[in-house]
Amino acid sequence: MCSLPLAPESSREFVKQSSLYQEFLAEREEILRHKWLESERLGYDIGFERALLDWIRKHRDSWRAHRRALLQQQQQAQAALMPPRAPAGGLVAGGQKQKN
Repeated sequence: MCSLPLAPESSREFVKQSSLYQEFLAEREEILRHKWLESERLGYDIGFERALLDWIRKHRDSWRAHRRALLQQQQQAQAALMPPRAPAGGLVAGGQKQKN
């Protein structure tokens, strides 16, 4: 099956909406925050690469675990707010057919 290529504008929007890109942006923001804090502490600009490597070594694992936990809590909260769905086949509780 052949799919048509996305228009450049719609493919950009698709990428911007992707969870992978959102994770990249969040991680980049944390690295830039770490760069600023460490540069302030040391009194000079440490540069992005040094900040990146330092942040990965010291903070990445705990940051990811914390972010995963927050995302999981958000998903659970959204699931709790959604009304229950009838199972496939139109059966509802008690095995009775759903009335139309």
